[in-house]
Amino acid sequence: MTVTTRSPWLRAPSDADSVLAAKGRSFYWAKHLLDPVHASRATRLYRLCRYIDDLADETNSVDAARKALSSTALSITRGGSPDPPVSDGLKLMRECQIDPAIVLELIDGVSSDLDEVRIPDVDSLLRYCYQVAGTVGLMMCKVLDTEDSAAFPYAIDLGIAMQLTNICRDISADAALGRRYLPASMVGKLAPDELINPAESLRPMLRQCVAALLDRADIYYRSGEAGLSYLPVRARGGILVAARIYRAIGTELRARDNAFWTGRVVVQKRAKAVLTAQALLDISFRPAFWRHPLHHDIRLHSALPCSSLSSSSSCPDHAA
Repeated sequence: MTVTTRSPWLRAPSDADSVLAAKGRSFYWAKHLLDPVHASRATRLYRLCRYIDDLADETNSVDAARKALSSTALSITRGGSPDPPVSDGLKLMRECQIDPAIVLELIDGVSSDLDEVRIPDVDSLLRYCYQVAGTVGLMMCKVLDTEDSAAFPYAIDLGIAMQLTNICRDISADAALGRRYLPASMVGKLAPDELINPAESLRPMLRQCVAALLDRADIYYRSGEAGLSYLPVRARGGILVAARIYRAIGTELRARDNAFWTGRVVVQKRAKAVLTAQALLDISFRPAFWRHPLHHDIRLHSALPCSSLSSSSSCPDHAA
């Protein structure tokens, strides 16, 4: 597989805020609700994670991408790098006491995109979502000064929810890169090129699959929101707004009868403003945002390896 080189990382360093504004518009919108310290840290974390993701998606060959990701993993292990996004990311990791193993898990997940991506079942999809997005939720806990390990399962869930939404939105774009994240247990062994502009005979099945995955994402969104009480008060608004905007992608996709092939879903600014107002009102008037949930539903993590969740009370081995 060969993809076009267009990453800014491969041309010239970009400051973290510019990267977020260009590539993470939903998060850029929500970050203004964070206090300046947390906003700066979250932006720097996004730059690190986006840099890692772009190494897989925007390097000029698979071999070059593997080499770059391997080099980045070695830099994370050693604690030093000549690449500005990684060097700054390492500084952030030290500032916030982010376990390097979490970043290495992210790199492993991103590296798997360089293999033949044919997800076999839902459990495998959830494990992938944990690697590439649940890990980011764990790192965000540290960035936002949330040390209570009871918060971690909910942060993982919010990451999984967002990644499931991403996958449903980008089915055609991912298929153009030779990737099929839709589980074979739901759609059979379709080749990626059958998903770019699917035949009429396949569309009912694909609509049903997307609907089911978005329903599953909603379960993880609800769990993620339930854990927002562990965050600092001001951070709750920013994270809830980001989650609601991302969840709105799924809402818009449903409004299109889950026809992902009709074009990429984008949440417009007016809709973002409405969602922001609604989210902030929810925080003000819903008691659930001000008290911790009684427990985390461990069934949501049944597909995830406990080794990845050793600090999480949601792991069955740690359950009472």
